[in-house]
Amino acid sequence: MDKIFLSEIKIETTVGIWEWEKRIKQTVIIDIEMSADIKKAASTDDINDTLNYKAVAKSVRKLVEESQFQLVETMAEKISELILTEHDVHWVKVKVNKPGAIRGSKGVGIIIERGKN
Repeated sequence: MDKIFLSEIKIETTVGIWEWEKRIKQTVIIDIEMSADIKKAASTDDINDTLNYKAVAKSVRKLVEESQFQLVETMAEKISELILTEHDVHWVKVKVNKPGAIRGSKGVGIIIERGKN
C-alpha cells in the first residue's frame, strides 16, 4: 500500500494537565502518515483520484484547535479516529509532539498507529 504523509503541522491549542496549561495556547507539532492507493491517481494525474491531503490537514487543524485535551495520547487517538472515519484511508500513523514540555528536551509526545477493522 502507498503512503501519503503530512509533516510538521504546527497548531496552537489547549493541552495539558496543569491548571496554567488549561488557560493558554501551546504549539503542538503533528506528523501523519496514511495508507492510500494512489495507483489510479498516478496514471490519470487527476487530484480527484487520490487522497485530498489538504482536506485531511484542514479537518485535523479544526479538531485540534477547537478541542481541549489533557493528554497528547488522547489528542493522537482523536486525530486517528477522525482520519479513519472521514477520509478514504485504511491505516494511519499519528505523531504528536509537544515542544518544551520537559525542560532540556526538544519535545515529548506520542506515536500511534491505527487501522480499520
